Amino acid sequence: MDNTHDLTQFRQQVYQNFNKRADTLMELLDALCSNHNARHVVELSLTAAFRRHYTALFQAIGEYRPQAGELAHLAAAHLPAPKKRAFWLIGVDVTSQPREYAFTLEERTFVYKPGVLKGNKPVTIGHQYSTAALLAEKDADTPVPWVVPLSCERVPAEERKFEVGKEQIDALLSDPQMPFHGQLVVEVADSDYARPDYLAAHRKHPNLVTIVRSRSNRVVYRQNERSAAETGGAPGHYGTAFRLRDDATWHTPDDALEFPFVSRRGKRYTVHIQTWHNMLMRGKNKPHRLRMHQYPFTLVRIVLLDENGQPAFKRPLWLLVFGERRHKLSLQDVYEAYIQRSDLEHFFRFGKQKLLLDKFQTPETVHEEHWWLLAHLAYLQLWVARHSAATTPRPWEKYLPHYKQGKATPSSVQRDFERLLRTFGTPARPPKPRGKSPGRAKGTRLPPRKRHKVLKKSASPAS
Repeated sequence: MDNTHDLTQFRQQVYQNFNKRADTLMELLDALCSNHNARHVVELSLTAAFRRHYTALFQAIGEYRPQAGELAHLAAAHLPAPKKRAFWLIGVDVTSQPREYAFTLEERTFVYKPGVLKGNKPVTIGHQYSTAALLAEKDADTPVPWVVPLSCERVPAEERKFEVGKEQIDALLSDPQMPFHGQLVVEVADSDYARPDYLAAHRKHPNLVTIVRSRSNRVVYRQNERSAAETGGAPGHYGTAFRLRDDATWHTPDDALEFPFVSRRGKRYTVHIQTWHNMLMRGKNKPHRLRMHQYPFTLVRIVLLDENGQPAFKRPLWLLVFGERRHKLSLQDVYEAYIQRSDLEHFFRFGKQKLLLDKFQTPETVHEEHWWLLAHLAYLQLWVARHSAATTPRPWEKYLPHYKQGKATPSSVQRDFERLLRTFGTPARPPKPRGKSPGRAKGTRLPPRKRHKVLKKSASPAS
């Protein structure tokens, strides 16, 4: 594969997709990808890649008009097909954009924010953004937590994150331009997505298998095996209760597996997996009726044992595996697929620390959405450039395994991107100064912006 040609073609396609202020947006994208010192978005105008005035930066963000599915279509040609596993893996999750003091910003709500001090509520005021990304196969010896972002959407105040994630996954699987269209796809998500609304909505895709984490206090059910003669009437769909916290209610597992696992720090563990097939989840009647007995699932219990045979964590990991083709996944496939979901956390951390993902301060909600999409696009460009970038570890990084084997990380590609720009050039045309603008007429006074209240979401529906 010609890596140089791929990067050049990708950059040309990105440039052509910018329908307004394409030159400024392209230079802004390159400034993000080669950023070393900027702590705020306006400081990107000081980078060598950005040749325009800082005011052009904000004008370009405001006039950016992304098309529906643009991020996924740009990534489609650069998605690596799975080789070792028989399915494509997609993860979906949300992260927060804190805006505590943006009193004129619309649709601010209470969102999650991790805290350092115990006892403090992990909440702040701002927006939430949902990201769906491809979790590509990794080298087992030197795994690098790359993801390929495919969709980024803000979670509206009147919706919840699983509702937005549902729409994102549905749009990706319904798009014939994506290389995984019609093929076996596995999605992984945390316990907030283990809801009847989310799980039932995706069952219209026969090629989709959903793996979600479950709360440890959940109650699921066996399928009812009693006949009409035994019950004296029409038999119900639900059998005996299976309480995850009470092992006295468990029946014999249908399958089990043990295999060794070595952490990145060299610690040895044993992964112990038990499964129960054809379990059922209770449905719901509001706001619309969902008959979850139509969608049996596989219940998976995972325990990580240390060298002494003791559990490494206080609670086991419970997973729910939904989908018509769930039996095509081995127990080890289910475990490894869900564990790779943590790569999304690496993406969010890198985006906020290196791509200024949550640093754009604006009173316009639409402009903030544009910025988040541009930051995702910058990460996608780093992904495409990873094979062209030179590995230049810092003195304290040269002993890390992935640097020894020449594996490019998002940070190393970003450090080398300025050199790549000098090599490949840019399709953006140089600026043409046209003198100073006259500005506002003397005596003009703008009305103050309207202040908006912090919105509170309604109580979560029962799951």
